[in-house]
Amino acid sequence: METAQCGPEGPLGPKTGFGCATFNQDATSLALGTHSGFRLFSLTNVDMLDCIYHSTVNSLDVGVVERLYGSSLVVVVSAQTPQHLHIYHFKKGTEICNYNYPKPVHAVKLNRQRLVACLEGSLYIHNIKDMKLLQTLVVPSNPCGLCALSSSGSCSYLAYPHCPNTGELQVYDATALTPVTVIPAHHSPLAALSFNTSASRLASASRKGTVIRVFSIPQGHHLFEFRRGMKRCVDISCLSFSPDGHFLCSSSNTETVHVFRLEHPNASLDQEVDSSWGSYMGRMFSAASSYLPAPVSHMMSQERAFATAQLPRPSYRNTCALAVIQKLPRLLVATSDSILYVFTFDPAEGGKCQLSHTHQLLEELQGQSEGRVWEASDWLGPVTPCPTYAATAALPPAPSLTPGLTAATLTESFGSGVFKLGECEHPRRLGEDSRSSLLPKLPSTCLPHTGL
Repeated sequence: METAQCGPEGPLGPKTGFGCATFNQDATSLALGTHSGFRLFSLTNVDMLDCIYHSTVNSLDVGVVERLYGSSLVVVVSAQTPQHLHIYHFKKGTEICNYNYPKPVHAVKLNRQRLVACLEGSLYIHNIKDMKLLQTLVVPSNPCGLCALSSSGSCSYLAYPHCPNTGELQVYDATALTPVTVIPAHHSPLAALSFNTSASRLASASRKGTVIRVFSIPQGHHLFEFRRGMKRCVDISCLSFSPDGHFLCSSSNTETVHVFRLEHPNASLDQEVDSSWGSYMGRMFSAASSYLPAPVSHMMSQERAFATAQLPRPSYRNTCALAVIQKLPRLLVATSDSILYVFTFDPAEGGKCQLSHTHQLLEELQGQSEGRVWEASDWLGPVTPCPTYAATAALPPAPSLTPGLTAATLTESFGSGVFKLGECEHPRRLGEDSRSSLLPKLPSTCLPHTGL
């Protein structure tokens, strides 16, 4: 789930109870960065918000937190030391590794192959299997840390602004470490980016906030264009595809969350004509648009929202996701008011999404009624089996060391798998981008696998 993170206050802005809120790659977990650590919530039950982890040590003011699928790996960047990136095994309460960058880290994206740290003017691409730095990209000024990384597929596609003053975006292959294409997506600067699950489509929105476009990947062809609204410009903070890629949701600083259906424009030609009122009006607008001036005709031909959800009140910034929970499609919205809203979503009829559940994210946990809370004392006892990082990332043995580098290797049994993280010293940068040599080297540290 991709959100723009602007400044040390994180995506949810100032005067909130927390610094960031992010859904993991398959929207089965919500990570919440607070002013005193971070929390992880399981999203398998809409009736009860299950807090599976609550950090209480060191009282970090967390500005960035990302979890890798359902594994125990969590990446954290604190507001006190935004140049430092920490990788934790949260179930065991241990720090696996940390890196020090020359400038503050505004965003972190990860999948089973790559970890990308986004700084204001550069992107650092790591191999997630051993955290070796593979490439450093010098990019245009990107103070909001806007970027998107595909979550699965044979290629790890990375998208980021190509120019700070226009809506051009760069697609980069983070697996082959080569540029793919430049897409002229919008006229105004970009505000949000998101890949679908199969990495075959990329959605984008500009700071104007009225139009959302979807492009094919890797070709960069324009596939869909949706109009969020006409009356006002908004700050779109999040775009997110449904797991099957048939729908796209969008949230902003307003009280309305939009869901768009990604149906091929010619698909209706092979089907019977829909007799619903909405389809009738759509055909009428389409027919009338041919007689209007080109700008008005283009506006009327743009698709409108298939479904909408109404929040009780607008928030500074929201993040949203479409997920299947308890065998039903749901629309999830985490707001800067420290609230998680759960809406029912009808993929057949669309329309207005009904609010089914509301969860306060920062209210005091009452005993065990909201799930297991891991305290520092739990780290001293035996650790129960947990979802393996090795199974999630499919880790092979760490490669041999580059001559002249020192390294520490951590070996930890996770059930039937073995996790190895080697070469934590900064290795030689790869790639042919001569500009990357202008950046300073990254010191890094591997710590013993003991309690924090």
